[in-house]
Amino acid sequence: MTGNQQRQIPFSDVQEHVSADDCEAQRQRAREAMPPVHGMVLLQDFEFWAHKVLSEVAWAYYRSAADQERSYDGSMEALRRYFFRPRMLRDMSNGSTKTSFLGITSELPIYIAPAAMAKLGHPLGEVNLTKAAGDYGIVQSISANTSCSLEEIFDAKKESQALLYQIYIDRVRSVSAEILQKVERLGVRAIIFTVDVGWGSKRTLEARTNGTIPKSSLGAFMAMGGLQDRNLSWDDIAWIRRHTKLPIIVKGVQSIEDVDLCVKHGAEGVMISNHGGRQVDYAPAPIDILYEIRTFRPDLFGKIDIMIDGGVRSGADVVKLLALGAKAVGFGRTFLYANGTHGEEGVRRVIEILREEIVNTMRNIGAATISDLKPEMVGPAGPWVGANRPSYATMDWKL
Repeated sequence: MTGNQQRQIPFSDVQEHVSADDCEAQRQRAREAMPPVHGMVLLQDFEFWAHKVLSEVAWAYYRSAADQERSYDGSMEALRRYFFRPRMLRDMSNGSTKTSFLGITSELPIYIAPAAMAKLGHPLGEVNLTKAAGDYGIVQSISANTSCSLEEIFDAKKESQALLYQIYIDRVRSVSAEILQKVERLGVRAIIFTVDVGWGSKRTLEARTNGTIPKSSLGAFMAMGGLQDRNLSWDDIAWIRRHTKLPIIVKGVQSIEDVDLCVKHGAEGVMISNHGGRQVDYAPAPIDILYEIRTFRPDLFGKIDIMIDGGVRSGADVVKLLALGAKAVGFGRTFLYANGTHGEEGVRRVIEILREEIVNTMRNIGAATISDLKPEMVGPAGPWVGANRPSYATMDWKL
């Protein structure tokens, strides 16, 4: 073997040489070194420490993405390509971050996306998310694969708190019909119909990780059965409508054409999302889809409430998406990481960081309220020429 050659060691062999005791000892040292919750300054700080303190199985489940992870990386990289065009000398005396979507008022233009298995990171699981969301007046989406029971989550919520419920339609339709009726009775405010996981994907980090998810962390997930109907169609929006009076949000839409079809089939909302890069490698970045809608079909913003998630790592990212027309921006992994490192206090700290960054960004670009954010305030990096130039015909310029 020459100096430039290296023997390739199979990943499984590496794992065999790291004992469970060694891993737990490393995690314990990391817990002792981890800053207190107020020492977390950026959202990325939670991800950094979650990688060190979570179990191997928990980290793999939360962080994993599809194949080469181009969708996962690309969603973040795309957000970095968009820059602000700040406006100066604006009145900031009556600032507000309050917004609404689907008739639901939120104190901040963010929501907890339907991310699963919160008990993998903390024994109280989704209940921590519910309590923090209620105290800060933001919306929580309950994953179909929640590790807490619906009853536990609803017992933890405030009376006026808004919860959404994600559903995967079961092959046995009566099972899904019963779930829809149950969550409506409990007081859910809208149904999230997730459409981008009909088929499986290779989630690389999970595939490389030994171990199984503990039964104590599965909770309600075990009752779901994993029997998702793979033969869905646009007619299934009408099927859901027959079993609930709640507004329907279609999650996992990744093209202008499908947003238009959501409108035509009567959905009240849409969540632009590539499932956190967990399903299709080389899926489009959510912000690029939103920018395409703004450029080519701005009329859609007046026909359906558009929410978005994917790759968002700061309050500045949130403001970019709001300026382009999103009603609210979702966070999934970030809340799971914070729950895993600091429990409920970590979830609260995430909301506080986002609130501070959103307010600072809005003020510094000339927007006192969410309605002051306009499409012309953000765009792809580089000269505002050609395809990147804002259209005077479709954008409301405030001079």
